[in-house]
Amino acid sequence: MSTFLGFIRKEFFHIFRDRRTLLILFGMPVVQLILFGYAIRNEINDVQVTIVDQSSDVVSTRLVQKILASPYFEAAEHRHYVGDIERGFRRGTIKEAIVIGPGFAERLQRDGHVTIQILTDATDPNTANTILSYTNAIVTDFARDYQPLAGDAALIIPETRMRFNPELKSVILFVPGLIALILMLVCALMTSITITREKEVGTMEILLVSPLRPSQIIIGKVLPYLALSFLNVVSILVLARFTFNVPVRGSVTLLLAECLLFIVCALALGILISTRTSSQQTAMMISLAGLLLPTVILSGFIFPISSMPDVLQYVSHIVPAKWFLRIIRGIMIKGVGIEYVWKETLILTGMTLAFLVISVRNFKIRL
Repeated sequence: MSTFLGFIRKEFFHIFRDRRTLLILFGMPVVQLILFGYAIRNEINDVQVTIVDQSSDVVSTRLVQKILASPYFEAAEHRHYVGDIERGFRRGTIKEAIVIGPGFAERLQRDGHVTIQILTDATDPNTANTILSYTNAIVTDFARDYQPLAGDAALIIPETRMRFNPELKSVILFVPGLIALILMLVCALMTSITITREKEVGTMEILLVSPLRPSQIIIGKVLPYLALSFLNVVSILVLARFTFNVPVRGSVTLLLAECLLFIVCALALGILISTRTSSQQTAMMISLAGLLLPTVILSGFIFPISSMPDVLQYVSHIVPAKWFLRIIRGIMIKGVGIEYVWKETLILTGMTLAFLVISVRNFKIRL
């Protein structure tokens, strides 16, 4: 029995001496709890809304103030014309637009009812439904408060319109996210593993004494994954189009070029991980914990970033998938061109170049 207890004590010593094991046992659960606890929220706050008040009377002004006073909404840039709303939707600067027609108070007083137009970005169907329910509740409450002035029949009737996804098909939301997830998984994870495998089996020595330069070794390692990942993108797009009727409303050439840019970015991340690790197990752990989870949680794939705490919103800026999702959703769902996604493209390009430069410089093997 004493021998058995000694064996158990020895195992405890091994665990407490290994920092990586302690990190897995205690660090990862804490990180996952914080990420999921703060990211998974049903409520939506600070929705960017723009209101075009063509009446500008006392009643319409009160309605606008009541909507903007809600914690659910935040005023976006002011727009004087209905035509400006479409540009805001395509740029992603607004999630909802409310149009109040002329003579709002007069029609409500005279007819007892009046209509307002509500346009919602339905790229994310769940978010769109939640935003619309918030708006309808506020408008209904306002009409109830106004009834003593206009009679019991006072009624404000919302005319709703879902932009970009009128049928509220969830597959339109998930296909772009799945492309980002698959590319990150295949490119970063597999690249980091394949390079560290060379270190483990000792074949990296042969590569280093060959006439190939470090940059050529890296390019030769990642080119097969680049080709396979690009083939994955094409197959997903074709399958989504003919199986689920997911549209590509923008330029297919621009879409494939942006996917190629993200593939290179993910490959650069995988190379960077491989230069900092010496085993496949460690590379896999870092890839899963450091890349896969942020891609799912902090990219806007499933959970709206605007509803997360400020700290997580700032952290999401360094997640490449966040910018790629904005690009691919804009091209596929909204049909935008490069003039609407140039900023995100520039950020993703800068990240890619930074990862590549750091990876090549760190590509040193201690023999």
